[in-house]
Parts: sequence; structure tokens; C-alpha cells
Amino acid sequence: MKKNLLWMLIAILTCDLVLTACSKDDAVETPTDEVEAQLEQMTLREKVGQMFYIRMESLDPSIEWTTYDDLADINILDVTENMKRVNEQYPVGGIILYAWNIEDEAQLARIIPQIRALNGLPLVCIDEEGGRVARIANNPNFDVKKYESMASIGATGDPRNAYECGNTIGTYLKRYGFDIDFAPVADVNTNPENVVIGPRAFSDDPAVAAPMVVNYLQGLKDAGITGCIKHFPGHGDTKADTHYGYASTQKTWDEMLNCEMVTFKAGIQWGCQLIMTAHIGAPKVTGSDVPATMSPIILQDKLRGELGYQDIIITDGMEMGAITQQYTSAEAAVGSIQAGADIVLGPRYFTEAFDAVIAAVNNGTISEERINQSVRRILKLKKQYRHQTV
Repeated sequence: MKKNLLWMLIAILTCDLVLTACSKDDAVETPTDEVEAQLEQMTLREKVGQMFYIRMESLDPSIEWTTYDDLADINILDVTENMKRVNEQYPVGGIILYAWNIEDEAQLARIIPQIRALNGLPLVCIDEEGGRVARIANNPNFDVKKYESMASIGATGDPRNAYECGNTIGTYLKRYGFDIDFAPVADVNTNPENVVIGPRAFSDDPAVAAPMVVNYLQGLKDAGITGCIKHFPGHGDTKADTHYGYASTQKTWDEMLNCEMVTFKAGIQWGCQLIMTAHIGAPKVTGSDVPATMSPIILQDKLRGELGYQDIIITDGMEMGAITQQYTSAEAAVGSIQAGADIVLGPRYFTEAFDAVIAAVNNGTISEERINQSVRRILKLKKQYRHQTV
């Protein structure tokens, strides 16, 4: 009898072990990570769509414009039925609102839910740096705090002022329904002839700028807004404006390490989730005039490899002259992804760029695993927004 009981216990224990082993095997086969499980369910078009953050007007190919003044005159303040029809076939990961898309609080309260309902469930983004680049603060219909410039904050020498700025801006952005602020500027403004950065930067001294950058980022984060440092590898030592044409820096990488990279490294160490590229050439780093946005040396070898950055790389606006004067929307989108960018911001012709990336995957120019690498980073960011389920 005792012997039979002993064998019964052994049999029960053996079954338990087998069941445990089976359940462990099942767990290995079943994706346990939310991002991986989500990625497995997505079509190629859904994945590629997450890699495009676009302006409102890009969802309507019938809208024609040449200059930024044209966009202001068009004055798109709602998601139109035509945009919805295009968006059915062209999902999108993010929408950026510009000054001409923002009228007042009532209009913002109307348009942001319209954006969130789009295919791809886009995040809502804005350039709200403070100072001259502030789509809301510079609109007289909004009663929010205005800042003279980031240079004036840097001149105080007190990083707490940068925190206060970022937190104040982040608080009203969160209240209005935004997710991402493409700020702060992490450039070090070392060229007095610089026409595009200037007082948008905190300082011409990286030791001053770096703590300002990370405190601004922390201010945004504490308000519930994701910040983005820009413009890698540094737009502060240039003369030309990449909105309108080619610009370059003549610095070597070693020179950049002692200046521009001080602020970017500080942002990376802090935990910045987004870094925006510059459309500037850096011939003494890359050996060519190719814009940093299109350079694997800048984005992969330097930013990811040497600096160890593992989060999202987003391009500067791809409708800017520095890109459109050299590349089609198709070439720019495919080339920037090949170079290492995760998000293509504001292509001049969105549907053309989208179709080109799909074609590049289908013909083997870009592997689907390369797309997956970027989408993993994007889905990881979106996980922190409860209203987002792609």
C-alpha cells in the first residue's frame, strides 16, 4: 500500500513537471512583450505609416503650395473628408500642427479629436520652443506665458529657469491635447552669422547649454509632454537656412565632440526619446556634402554607434529646401530610412514618399526587419499614451 502511494506521488509530481515544462514552452512561443505582439499583428502599410509624421495639408494631395506663405493662406483648421479618404489607404503615425492650423482654444478642442480618430491613431505634435518659434504663445488668441528667447534664459546661468520654461510650455500643451513638442533646441550657437538658430539656442557655450537642455526636457516630461532635442549633429555653426537651401558645417568630429556633442550627449544620458536631424552637410565628418539626415555615418556610426543613442531618430521637415532641391520626396524618404532615421517628418509629397518606402521593401532595397526596428521604437513611445492603440 505504501509502495503504491509512493508511485502515485511520483506520477503526480511527474505530471506537474511536464505541465510546467509545457506551459513554459508555450510562454516562449507566445509573445509576452506588448510591442512585439502588436508588431506581429500589423500589416506592412500600417508599419510604414507609423514612420511618417506629416503636416495636415499632406493628407490632401489636391492642396497645392509653393511657399510657407501659401500654407498660411490655405488655413486648414479641420480634418476634411478628402483627408479622411486619403488616410484610409495611407495611415500615419503623427500629425504636426503649424501656426496656420491653430486659431484659438475652441478650434484646437475641435481638431485634435479629429486627428486622433485618423487611421494610424497619430500623435499630435508641435514646434513650441518659446521665443520666436512658438505656434501657440505667439498667437494673440491664447493667454499663455511668453518667453523672449532661450538665449535670454541661458544668459541667467540658472538651469531652473529652463525647467520652468519647459514645464510651463508643457503644461499648456498637455491641457490643449498635444503629445510631443519638438523642443528644445540643443544647438550651440557658435556662429554669429547664423540666421536660423541664433537666440533659439541657450548659449554659445556648451557647458551652459547642456544643463539648460536637460532641465527643459525634464520640465516638459513632468508636464506629461515628450520633448525632442534638435538639430543633430548641430546647426549652430552654420550660416545658411536649411528651410531654403543647402547649409554646412566645416567642423571635424573631434571639434564637434568638444562643442555640439556636449549638449546632445547630455540629452541622451538624461533619457531623451526623440532626436531630430539637421539637413546640414558635414563634409569633414562624412567626406561628402550629403545632408546629415541622409547620412548613415552621422546617424548610425556617430549617433547610434559612438554616442550609444537607442531611441527615435526623426528627420527635420523633409519639405525644406535643403532636401527638396536635391531629392524627390520618394528619394528622401527611402534615403533617410536607409541612413538610420525612424520617422520621416513632413515629406513634400506624402503619398509619393509612402509608396516609395512600400516599394523599397517589396523590391528588397529596405528589409522589413529594418522597418520593424523603427516601428518597435515608435510603438514603445506610443505605449506611454493611454489613448494610443495602433
